[in-house]
Amino acid sequence: MKNIQGLFLVGCSALALAGCGPSDIASPGTGGNVIITPAPTPTATPTPTPTGGTVTPASGCPTIADPQGLTDAGTITGPTGTWRVCSLPARINRSITLTKVPGLLYQLPGRVDVGTDGGPTASSADSNVTLTIEPGVIVYGGTGVSWLHVNRGNKISAVGTATAPIVFTSRDNVLGLNTDSSSGQWGGVVLSGRAPITDCSASGATPGTTACERQTEGATDPAIYGGATANDNSGRMSYVQIRYSGYVLSGNSELQSLTLQGVGSGTVLDHIQSVNSSDDAIEVFGGRVNMKRLVLVGAEDDYLDTDTGVKANFQYVIGVQRQGIGNGMIEADSDNALDGQTPRQNVNLANFTFIHRNNTGDTSAAMLLRGGTDYTMVNGVVSAPNYPCLRVSRTQTASVTQDAAIDEFGAPRFRSVAMQCGTTKYVGSSLTADQVAALFGSGSNNNNDAFTPTLASVFINGANESAVAAFDAATLNGVTFNGITLTPAGFFTTTNYIGAVKDAADTWYQGWTCNSTAASFGSGNTGLCTSLPTN
Repeated sequence: MKNIQGLFLVGCSALALAGCGPSDIASPGTGGNVIITPAPTPTATPTPTPTGGTVTPASGCPTIADPQGLTDAGTITGPTGTWRVCSLPARINRSITLTKVPGLLYQLPGRVDVGTDGGPTASSADSNVTLTIEPGVIVYGGTGVSWLHVNRGNKISAVGTATAPIVFTSRDNVLGLNTDSSSGQWGGVVLSGRAPITDCSASGATPGTTACERQTEGATDPAIYGGATANDNSGRMSYVQIRYSGYVLSGNSELQSLTLQGVGSGTVLDHIQSVNSSDDAIEVFGGRVNMKRLVLVGAEDDYLDTDTGVKANFQYVIGVQRQGIGNGMIEADSDNALDGQTPRQNVNLANFTFIHRNNTGDTSAAMLLRGGTDYTMVNGVVSAPNYPCLRVSRTQTASVTQDAAIDEFGAPRFRSVAMQCGTTKYVGSSLTADQVAALFGSGSNNNNDAFTPTLASVFINGANESAVAAFDAATLNGVTFNGITLTPAGFFTTTNYIGAVKDAADTWYQGWTCNSTAASFGSGNTGLCTSLPTN
């Protein structure tokens, strides 16, 4: 079990977050100093030099507002052509814009911090820096230990479009060296905020207060998150791809594609694709998080991993495993020794389609709920023909009694969820499989654990999905409990279908995504994930 304690590390600038296990959630440290020797910085032009492509390099790097400026790192050549490389400074101290320039890539040469952390509350110490990234921009990690960190009190504005998404990727992707099995080639994107969390680093700190903070696991320099500002704003990310992330720094420490820690409800997150993360696709540590329209493909651990007291809402989620690799589609918990801390995790998930093809980790099922989490799933399709569909661990997770004193909302709820499961459908821990089956309630509330999918193109509803009566997800809006608004007014949209994609005419996932052998999202998008868009 990882120790839940503060971690102040020395060494190179790097970070990692581990995926959650039954009693080892991704936590603020490993109990001792971690000294990481980064890989040597690669040369700007690879050897041998690939040939071909249509891209020609930009003549130079644009000017940015930060006095450190961009560093012209020469050119890099791959199958798409030759690109100018402009490296970001290690810390962005003024608001800047990364403009879309033909033939130009922006490089993260290592850890890149957006602004300076001003502490758990807004103050004059805040640098108030915003990193703006224009549609169509490509940012790549120049080394394995490269990652982007948006500090508390600062923001990202990475807003692409349906035809010009923003792409975060790896150097090998630029060089054309990747296959559909590639992963873990750089760190990832991390947003740190001031919203409430649990599992505090400081001994005796009260969870959910400004005294409750955590250090990002594996970070060799301070990367702190947490506070008491539920509506904190870390900016916006829309129409974004994050490819081949999750570089392993030490032991079991690696980043996700997107890590949200202490992020508040003022943050806007939608139309995000994760491709081949070596850990989770998305992991959320506490805070108040609302996300829509997610395309999660090829993660080697879990797809939606939520913990440390988060209150979160998700709608329209496609999750597709690669053949032969991956853990669970959902892992929701807090550390078992601390599952009584408040705020207790509470998640609402609507209109999801999960294609579960493998289980190589400790989830033991397509979906795992534990650690006292409160969880509601509606309008879902789960295809896990060779594995259990649902595992629930610990009696507190299954508690049916609402209790404001301990922020307990009640037992997990399922409405209009259709599941195709293996011979063993349910797994319990401190609970029996029959108790878990009773929580799901097949045959009631339009739930079915003996469903036969008729999905087209992996994730598009067919006749059997269309025949399932949908739950009105809008009834989840505006719910408050224990003085906390669990779901913002108007967040969930009413649908007349289950799953993430109604039919072939429902194309919200097209244009801004890329394709792999795990799943294809259409011919009008950015092409194969193993290649760069060149428009």
